[in-house]
Amino acid sequence: MRGKALTSLSHHIDVEFLREAFRRTRKDGASGVDGRTWDEYREQLEENLGGLLDRSKSGTYRAPPVRRVRIPKGDGKETRPIGIPTVEDKVLQRAVTMLMEAVYEEEFCEFSYGFRPHRSAHDALDAVWKNVTAMGGCWLVEVDIQRFFDTLGHGQVLDIVGRRVRDGVLLQLIGKWLNAGVLEGETLSYPEAGTPQGGVISPLLANVYLHHVLDEWWTRDVQPCMHGRAFLVRYADDFVMGFEDERDAERVMEVLPKRFARFGLGVNEKKTRRVDFRRPGAKGGPRDGNEPCTFDFLGFTHYWGRSRKGRSVVKRKTAASRFRRMLKRAGEWLRRHRHAPVRWQHEKLSVALRGHDSYFGITGNAGALQLLRHRIAELWRRCLESRSRLRMTWARWNQLLADYPLPRARVVHSVYGVSKPPVLRSRMPELGTSGSVGAPGGQPPGATRPTPCRHDN
Repeated sequence: MRGKALTSLSHHIDVEFLREAFRRTRKDGASGVDGRTWDEYREQLEENLGGLLDRSKSGTYRAPPVRRVRIPKGDGKETRPIGIPTVEDKVLQRAVTMLMEAVYEEEFCEFSYGFRPHRSAHDALDAVWKNVTAMGGCWLVEVDIQRFFDTLGHGQVLDIVGRRVRDGVLLQLIGKWLNAGVLEGETLSYPEAGTPQGGVISPLLANVYLHHVLDEWWTRDVQPCMHGRAFLVRYADDFVMGFEDERDAERVMEVLPKRFARFGLGVNEKKTRRVDFRRPGAKGGPRDGNEPCTFDFLGFTHYWGRSRKGRSVVKRKTAASRFRRMLKRAGEWLRRHRHAPVRWQHEKLSVALRGHDSYFGITGNAGALQLLRHRIAELWRRCLESRSRLRMTWARWNQLLADYPLPRARVVHSVYGVSKPPVLRSRMPELGTSGSVGAPGGQPPGATRPTPCRHDN
C-alpha cells in the first residue's frame, strides 16, 4: 500500500473513534472562540459526538475561526502567534490526525522525528550526536525556515496531501480548517496562506509538507550526488545537515533556497549558516586555541570538549537563549509572588526545576543544570529580602535552603543506555504567567493558606 493513493478512509471514523479522539484531547486546554471547555463538552458527550460525526460525513460541518493569542518567542522581544481551536474542532482534528498518521507513518523517513508517535526531540538530538561522532566531525549546516507555519500555501498543502489521501471527506475537512479564518481580539481575518500553530492537525500537515519538499528531495536527489558521507536530521521545521566534504555543504546551501522557493518557503539568511564542526586539531580542522565552532539545535548548544580520558568528544549544554529565558521567567514569577508563603514558592520552584531537568537533563549538561539552580536561588533570596523587614543574612539564607532545599540536578536522558525514570511531560514546564510554575491553576494559597513557616515574614 506504500505510495499508493487511498480513496476511502473516512469510514474508519465512527462514534467510538471520536470518543477516543476526545479522550486524547487536553482537558486543561484553552477554549476557542465559542468559550466552551472540555468539561462542558463532556456533559452531553454522546449527543455531541453523534452530531459531530453526522455533520463531518455529510459535509455540513463548518470549521469555526481559530482564536489567536501571542506568546513570547526567544528572548521575549518577538512573539509567536498561537491558534486555539474550539473543543469540537480539536476532537475532529484529532480524529483525522490519528487516521492520517497511520497512513503516513510508513511514508515518513527515518531521519524525521517531530510530532511522530514514539519519537521525541531527544531521539533527534541522539541522531545528531551519533552521526557527528561517527564522522569524526563535519561541515554542519544550520537552516532556519522563515515563518514556516505562516507561509504554507493552502493549495499546495492540499495538493501534496492529495497525492496520498484522496478521500473527499478528509480533503474537504482539511480545506475547511485551512480557510477557517483567524480571530485576534475583535478582528476576523482570512489569511491566504499558513496553518495555525497550536492546531491539532497543523504538525501533521507540516510534516507531510516537508516530507515532500525536503525529505524526499534529500534521499532522491541530494544524497546520491554527495562526494562524501552526509546526514539530515529534522524535527518538524527545525533541521540540520552534516557533510563530510565542504563542497557538498556549499552545493546544498546554494540549491536549498531555490528548492524551497518552488513551494513558497524562504530561508532566513541571518539564522542559516555553515559551521566548521570538524574535530579540533584534526587535519584541516579548527585548531586548538581558535574561536570554538558551535551550533544550536532543539535548545542545546553542541560543541567539542574533552572526555575524562582526554579525547575530543561532542558535548551539549543548554543554549544560552533558553537559559536566559528560564531565568527571566523565574524572576518575573518571583516578583509577582514575592509575598506568597515560602513553602508554596519552594514547591512551585521545585516543580519547575524538575520539569526543566526532564528535557535539559542530558549527559554532559549537569554544569548548566547546577548553574541554573544557583542563579534561581539568588533570585529567590533577593525576592525574600525585598519583602522582609529583616535583613536576609547569609546565615538565615543558608538555614532557609536547609529547610527548603531546591531539588538536585538530574540526568534524565543518558547516552550510556542507563534506564530513564518516567517523564510525564513531553515539553519542559515553565514559570507561567497565571501564577503557575509548570502546571495550571497554581495560584498562591489564599483562604486555604498553609501553616506559616518561620521564614514567612
